[in-house]
Amino acid sequence: MFSSPIAAYQQIDRDADIRGSDPHRLIQLLFDGARAALNDGKSQLEAGNIQGKTNALVKAIAIICDGLSASLNLEEGGELAANLRALYDYMATRLVHANIHNDVAAINEVERLLTEIGGAWKEMGEQIGKPAAEK
Repeated sequence: MFSSPIAAYQQIDRDADIRGSDPHRLIQLLFDGARAALNDGKSQLEAGNIQGKTNALVKAIAIICDGLSASLNLEEGGELAANLRALYDYMATRLVHANIHNDVAAINEVERLLTEIGGAWKEMGEQIGKPAAEK
């Protein structure tokens, strides 16, 4: 199942992080996972491993669509949630383009967007966790 003891440890560590996380932390893990998949995709593309690149980009698309986008509550989130859904759809489209055309610039664009949104999400979580006197 695992190619090395290190891979086994990393999977166990990741599984423990997921099981013990609150919903806010789970979304942060999705951002981290999507960015990691994009970095892997770029590395695979640079190495000439087209199948590896495709696998990594498909994984990133799945995290964005089936994780981040699917977690949005469009009823309660209003315009912000609708805008995020449209942005996630755009990211998925850009990654499909990147996969077909081996376009590193498109991967970098999505990575920048995920970093920006993920950073805001992380900051929001830090604000939520602070006592009222510190906000």
